[in-house]
Amino acid sequence: MTEERHTGHTTELVLDRFEDTVTAEGIVLVDFWAEWCGPCRAFAPVFEESALKHPEMTFAKVDTEAQQELAGVLQIRSIPTLMIFRDGVLLFSQPGALPGHSLEDLISQVEALDMNEVRAEMAENGTLSS
Repeated sequence: MTEERHTGHTTELVLDRFEDTVTAEGIVLVDFWAEWCGPCRAFAPVFEESALKHPEMTFAKVDTEAQQELAGVLQIRSIPTLMIFRDGVLLFSQPGALPGHSLEDLISQVEALDMNEVRAEMAENGTLSS
């Protein structure tokens, strides 16, 4: 499967579209999940509710069963795992389901970042490749 599938206010992300999606301008949240995962099913409505609150952001889901190659490349070892990118920079990656208020707080922190400062710090630390 190479096309994107939209479910509600989230996009189902596949290997062919992952890089284009996360390197795009703006904030991209990616939820790695699987149907059999209880914590993933519990986090799904929290993620969807946040997507409703932030239509200017991209909320994407990766089904780790259907996208095993993508999950492997990204070394996803535990689900759910949430990754947050802003303007192509990975700012957050952590396994575990978050309550709604924690996800909203995280989004506020990402929005408040000065990306010029983030890039300068990454360049200084040698973690930014041009």
